[in-house]
Amino acid sequence: MPEDTGKYYIGVIGAGECSEDVRQLAFDVGREIARSSAVLVCGGLGGVMEAASEGAKSAGGTTIGILPGHARGDANRFIDYAIPTGLGEARNLIVINSSDAVVALPGEFGTLSEFGFALKLGKPVVNMGGWDLQNAAPVTGSAEEAVRLALQKITKRVNPSVRKS
Repeated sequence: MPEDTGKYYIGVIGAGECSEDVRQLAFDVGREIARSSAVLVCGGLGGVMEAASEGAKSAGGTTIGILPGHARGDANRFIDYAIPTGLGEARNLIVINSSDAVVALPGEFGTLSEFGFALKLGKPVVNMGGWDLQNAAPVTGSAEEAVRLALQKITKRVNPSVRKS
């Protein structure tokens, strides 16, 4: 359960290479995370991760990249805090464990593993497409809605007496 520190960490997961449409959606999600004063957590590399980080930075946000390799320099240029793990794909668990909630954009099997870790760890997930997991998470195509839902779920976990609005 996240601590009630007032600062929340929202993970963004998705493909390392993506279409321009998905890139724009990731950018918008990152921007909305920053606008909500949350910290963006991602895998720190390209595609969805880079676009979301760029969106967060465009709105003055903070970004954390959990890298698969050993070098901080591998992070995309929009990462404020690069954390090299040397764990390869196993770093996906760290991305999820470092997040209070997760926004899942279209991706491949690495994204699916992160989605699965989030569900296993009881982290709230908002699904923005790519995986149909039998209603395991709410689905939306709107960046604003995705971040609103993520924050709502975090707040409900931190303070169970808070009701949905």
